[in-house]
Order: sequence, then C-alpha cells, then structure tokens
Amino acid sequence: MPEPDRPRGPARGFQPLRDLPTLVWLLLLVAAALFHRSLPAPGWLLLHLLFLGAITHAILVWSQHFSFALTRAPQTDATRRGQNARLALANLGAALVVVGVPLAVWPLTVAGTALLIVAVAWHGASIFRRARRALPGRFTRTVRYYVASAAFLPVGAAIGAWIAGPGDPGLPGGGLVLAHAIINVLGWIGITVAGTLVTLWPTMLRTRADERAAGHAVVALPVLGAAVVVAAAGAAAGLAALVVLGLAGYAVGLGVIAVSLLTAARNAPPRGFATLSAGAGLLWWIGCILVLAVQSALAWAGAAGSAPLRQAIDGVAPFLAAGFAAQVLVGALSYLAPVSIGGGPAPVRAGAATLDGFGPLRVTAANAALLVCALPVPSLVRVAASALYLVAMAAFIPLLVLAIVRQSRAKRATGSPSPVKRAIMPSSRARREAAAADERPAGRIAGQVVAGLLAVVLVTASFAAADPGAVGGGRMPAGAVDGAGTAVGPGADADAPVQTVRVTAAEMRFTPSRIEVPAGTRLVIELENADESQVHDLVLENGARGARLAPGERATIDAGVITADVAGWCSIVGHRQMGMTLEIVVTGGGSEAGAGHEGHGVEDGSGSAADDSAADLIDLSREPSPGFAPYEAALDPLPAASGPVTHRVELPVTEQVTEVAPGVRQRLWTFGGSAPGPVLHGRVGDTFEITLVNDGTIGHSIDFHAGALAPDGPMRTIAPGESLSYTFTATRSGIWMYHCSTMPMSAHIANGMYGAVIIEPEDLPAVDRSYALVQGEYYLGPQDGEVDTDRLAAEHPDLVVFNGIAAQYDHAPLPAAVGERVRVWVLDAGPNRASSFHVVGGQFDTAWSEGRYLVDRAVGTGSQALALQPAQGGFVELVFPEPGNYPFVSHIMIDAERGAHGLFRVTG
Repeated sequence: MPEPDRPRGPARGFQPLRDLPTLVWLLLLVAAALFHRSLPAPGWLLLHLLFLGAITHAILVWSQHFSFALTRAPQTDATRRGQNARLALANLGAALVVVGVPLAVWPLTVAGTALLIVAVAWHGASIFRRARRALPGRFTRTVRYYVASAAFLPVGAAIGAWIAGPGDPGLPGGGLVLAHAIINVLGWIGITVAGTLVTLWPTMLRTRADERAAGHAVVALPVLGAAVVVAAAGAAAGLAALVVLGLAGYAVGLGVIAVSLLTAARNAPPRGFATLSAGAGLLWWIGCILVLAVQSALAWAGAAGSAPLRQAIDGVAPFLAAGFAAQVLVGALSYLAPVSIGGGPAPVRAGAATLDGFGPLRVTAANAALLVCALPVPSLVRVAASALYLVAMAAFIPLLVLAIVRQSRAKRATGSPSPVKRAIMPSSRARREAAAADERPAGRIAGQVVAGLLAVVLVTASFAAADPGAVGGGRMPAGAVDGAGTAVGPGADADAPVQTVRVTAAEMRFTPSRIEVPAGTRLVIELENADESQVHDLVLENGARGARLAPGERATIDAGVITADVAGWCSIVGHRQMGMTLEIVVTGGGSEAGAGHEGHGVEDGSGSAADDSAADLIDLSREPSPGFAPYEAALDPLPAASGPVTHRVELPVTEQVTEVAPGVRQRLWTFGGSAPGPVLHGRVGDTFEITLVNDGTIGHSIDFHAGALAPDGPMRTIAPGESLSYTFTATRSGIWMYHCSTMPMSAHIANGMYGAVIIEPEDLPAVDRSYALVQGEYYLGPQDGEVDTDRLAAEHPDLVVFNGIAAQYDHAPLPAAVGERVRVWVLDAGPNRASSFHVVGGQFDTAWSEGRYLVDRAVGTGSQALALQPAQGGFVELVFPEPGNYPFVSHIMIDAERGAHGLFRVTG
C-alpha cells in the first residue's frame, strides 16, 4: 500500500530541484553577458535569462514557501510532489523558450510557453485553494498577491509566443511587445515582489512590521492589478493615454506599500548586503516606473501613439532588470538561503556572514556603475561601468556556493540539523541572534561605501581618458584644459577684460553664430549642446577647443585674448560642411583674420588635417596585408518556404580601423562590424525586427528602404550608448539599400554605414550560385582616419569598391563552374557614383532592375551591362561558356580603375 500523506513542516535543508535552478540560470546569465556579441538576440536573451529563468523559478519556490507560512498550512508529501512537478515543468518550459526564440524555432517556443503556462496556472491554483482554507491572520491576505500575479503570466507568456511566431502581430509601434513587457514585468514579477516585501522586508531588517502594513497591502493590490491591466491594454491598442493612466496608478499602488516599508527602514536602517541590495532594488523599481510614466505622458502630449512608448521601455528595461529585479533577487536570496539551509543560530550566522562579505562595497559599486550607464557617457565608459556592475553582482554566485559549504560544515560541527523553522516573522530571540551578522562598526560600512564609489570613479575616469570621443577625438595643441575644466586658449591674459558669451549648439547651427569682441578682450564661451541626439563640439582656429558634448551637456571654453578675427566650427565629421560654424569678429581695432592659427595644426571639419590624405598610399597592384579576409559575397539559398518568417537581427554600430585597399586603412563607422553591413535575406511577407545599438562616439540612425513606414520614430538619430527597435515587413521584392540617415547623410554612408536587404520574388527560379555585390565609395581622410568631407563635397572619390574593399576579389576570386547558372545581385549604395555592372567575357541572358525584368532568358535576347543609379539595385544571370578568369567591373571605367573590379574564376 502507498504510504499515506504525512504533514510536514516547512521545507528544510538543501533540495536540488528547489535550490539549484536559480543558481544555474544566474550562471547562464553571467556567461551570456560575457559572450553576448557572439549570441543571437543577446539583448532579449539577457533579459529573459533573468526574468523568465532565475526570477520565475525563485517566485515559484518562495511564494509557495511564504504561502504555507502565512496560512499556517502544513506541507504534505503530495504538496511536495506537486511543487517538484511544477518546478520541473517551468524550468523545462523556460529552457525551450530561451532556445527557441533566438534560434527562431517557433515550435520550441510554443511548447516551452505551454509548459510555463501550465506550471504557473497550477502554482496559482494551489495557492488559491490554500488561501481559501486558511484561518484568519494579520498577513494572510497578502497571499492574494501570489494568486493575482500568477493570473498575469499566462497572458503575458501567450503574447510573447505570438510575437515570436512567423506571422506579423499587426500592431503598429510594437504595441504587443510593450503589453507583453508590462504584463510580465509589472504583473507577474512586480506584484509578487510587492506582496512578498510587505512581510519579508521588516524581517530582513530584524524589526517588526509597521502596524499599517497589512491594511496598506490590502488597499494596494487591486490598484496594482488594475493598473497593469489598463497599461497593457493601452499599449496593445496604441493609446498612450491609457498607458499613462496605468503607470500612474501602478506608482500610486507602490507608494501605498512603500509607506510601511519606509517606516520599517527608519526603525532599523539597512546595514548588510541583503537589505542594502533589496532596498536599492526598490528605489530603481520606483524610479523606473516614474520615468516610464513621464515619458508616456510626453508621448501622449505629442500624440505619438505607441511607438515612442516602445522606445521608452526599450531604454528603461535594462535598468528594471539590472537595478530592480537582479538586486531584489540576490538581496532576498542572501537572506533566505541561510535561513532555508538552517542548522541553528550558529550555522545560519556563518552562512549569512559569508553572503554578506563586502556587502556595502558591492552594493555601492553596482549601483554607482549602473548610474554611470544611465548617463550620456561615451561608449567605452559605459562598457567599463557595465563590466564593473557585472563583477559586483556576479560575486553573489561564488559567495552563495561558499556559504552553503560553510553552513553545512557548521551544521555538522554543531550536530544540529534543524533549520530555523520560519523565514518570516521570527521570534524576538531569533531576530537578536540573526542580527549579530549585521553588527559592524559604522566606520567600516562608510569605508566600504567610499571604496565602492572610488572604484567606479577610477574605472570610468580611466576609460574616459582612453576614449578619444570622450575628450574631443583628437589632439588639443593649444587649447589645454585647466583645473576647473575650462578649455584655455592661446594668449590667455589674466589681466585682460573678460567677455562671456553663451552659445547653443543645435540643428547643425551655433546660436549665436557671430560674436563681436573688443580687441584685447578675453573671450569665454559657455557652450551647451541642446540637440536631442547629436554629439557636438567647438574648435577655434587659434587652437582652443572643447570636449565633445553629448546631448544636454555643457562646457566652458576659454578662447584666449582676441586680437584678430577667429573662425570656429564643430569638428564632428560633416557638421562644418552642414553650416555648423562660428565667427568671432574683433571690434575697435585692426584685425587679421585667422591670427593665432599659424602652427597650431587645428584639424578641419572632417576631423583630418586638410593636406593629409591616405589617397597617396593607394597602389591596387599591391598584395593585401597579412590576415586579409574578403567580404563574403556568396549568398546562401533560402530554405523552402513554409510561410512568413520573422528575422531578428541586432546591428551594433561600431567604429573600427579597416583596410579598404592594400595598405590603406580608414576608421569606418559600421553596422555589425563590416562595411557594408550584413546582407539581410528573405522573402515577401517576412518580418524583420532590427535592434540598432549605438556603440559609437557620435549619433547614428538607420533607414531600411525595404520597409514602408513613417520614418519619425524608427529612423531617428540615437546618441552613443542608446538603442532602438525597427520593425518592418517586406511587402515587395528587390535588393534594397539600408543606410545611416543621420545628417550629413553623405558622410555617414561614405564612411561605411550602408548595406543590402535582398527580398526574393516568389517565382524566382533556383540557380547554381548566387552572389551579392554592393558598390560604395571612399573619400579618404588620413591613414586610420575618417572620411574627408571636402573631397566628398567635390565628388572626387579616391576608391570605388565592391563590398567595401577595393579589388578584393582580384585576390580572392569568386568561384563558378562551366555550365552553372550564376545570379549576381548588385546594389549601388553610392552615395554619389552611378554603376554599370559588366562581366568581361560574359553575357547576361537575364537582367532584372528595380522591380522589372529588362531581359528574360526565355526570350533569347541578352544584355552587356546593368545600369544603376545610387540606391538602385537588381540582378543579372549568366552561364560561363568555358574555364578561365572573367573580370567584373563597373564599366564607368574611371571607377573600375579606382577599385571597382574583381574576378570570377571559372573551372571546368
């Protein structure tokens, strides 16, 4: 006969299915953070390893634990078996989802979502039944938070699975994505955390709960629940007003609960890692909600629909994850893990003390680094701060393992296997004993806080100094920086009269653009970057200059004593050519334009010395440098059609020195690390979800000709460190250009920011080989420098290339075989030069350009060249008659001689 169910006390000791998965998910999260550049959909993966993996498992474990304690219900063998089954289902489901979505395997995603929904619905139903049978108690009704939160996840998960599917959700601006995030983060996770902290927070602080806490919790729950419903509905419908209302209501609900939490913190201020981390998480939580509410209100006032809201939550989501969710999770586990393992007061203190190691330092470093990431700092600084945050937070993992080992040893040494029986509302004696772990001199806490701040300051300052974009991107020969952060110009005289002028940089203009200064006066310019996304600076021809300013930043520039007219400009590539110039005019005395300029070596508006160009290094007969690797021109065939496909692509904007011709290097701005960027390939009906991440030092954007949509939101310029989501559905076939649309657009395209999207017609016949060639131009600045905008404006290209490197396919010919049908997709990305694609020794029996067949092989005619203007594309097909080398060129012969040529190597 089976053994009857026996009542048992709360779960005790180490249980693998209960305790290990959270640790495993956190290890995977750290690994994904370290290697995210090589992973598909890294941003999505990082968020979901934390939210869907680690936090969902922790919720399923601890909300069950607290529900037993709050309702005073005994655990039985049956309830334990049910809990194990739910955990197994949830973790398997989460694993399938985090594999299925990045790899675009929708059946895996659907299966994983179904398992998650079953597990969480079962979880909520079990707590609901337990709550109905519970005897009345002061905090018994907080169990309803777990039931309410469990009702949200199935809805949010189902929306997530639908979004991940092959079809287009059909809502503008990513409304379903925003609704999915609101339901899961604010509903499933947020409401669970709110209900738990009502009782857990005072317990962690070793103090009694506020007398009003239970009543506040009862009032706040319906407010929070209704707020999530309203905000999610508004997001899905594209109604910003409802999102504003929902977020404001959510903030009110949090405020009601925060009153009692703040009272507890006043009675017993946080001192250890557990309470400091959880407390910091609460502050990030409330702050993120308020930021979202304000941004939603601005979107509402601008009648911008849901697209700006999607962009807002894209910006806030990392801070909700890293600031709120991660900190609350590790803080709560730092308290709960020793209590759960148990063994008596001495072993619990041993485990808690281990997890508390350098607690104030870790919390300070993590939060200060996170604040740096939230500021408009250079990309390199943000990377350094992110790494420091990761180190501070990931320290929890080895400390947890060490705490388990030490506490287990202490249990064996004391011979006391029993754990502390209740993790909430312990007795006064238990609070006094556990509080010993928090006893430390105030000076030690302050010392660790200072050490954490210093670590962040030193790391960010070091990387800021190493990032040229952080200090103007070039030399400062005469305009040094004084101790007050003021750029000091030549000829500074402390006794000269001083004139201070405030100048605003915005919309490619300085305002005022003309400054009149009496001769012999020292001019001080207070420069403010009032642009929303562009980086600007000010360079004066007398050698004075200021640092590059992110949007909203200010700097003071000492232009020195003015004795002659002085010209000034923004040195960001192309900005001077767009009219971003400043004129300082001397009054009341003789003047000589440009005085003080001689010998200072000030760079021109292209960021390069006007007489210095890498064009003198061009020799296309040379061999490429060692390590040369050609751009992959071969185009893989699409898999058999089974309906529309969703392509998810992250395109980081990077700045990197690239060899563009043998021995000639330029610092290119790239999409995805190459110029041109990666070729995107699909069919009519496919959806492309693009995440643009600006890891550069100036503002950038992206424009996809393959999609038809209003450019206001997705094509906006984003500042360094920001990201945006751009979703479009391919409705027409062709080879379409994508490029940076930030002004001056010509400079951004000429410096490498372009690529191709190939959308194949439904009836396109199969061929033996397919290639993609994208023609571009280089207007060379200095070696290792950026585009020369003067050459660009004069339309004098130094190189014309296929796929980013001059004559690369002379050294790495494209293979083909006699009798094979070869299709060549060609796009002219410009920005200025037309193309006339021709294969020497070959004839095209098929030519297709800009949506129409020019030559169809079924007719029996032919074509010798495919003529394209900038931003036009098409394809040609041919069959090579015999073995040999067949050159391909742009038959605008001067451009072929500039590098627009290569070879097909045809074998028998």
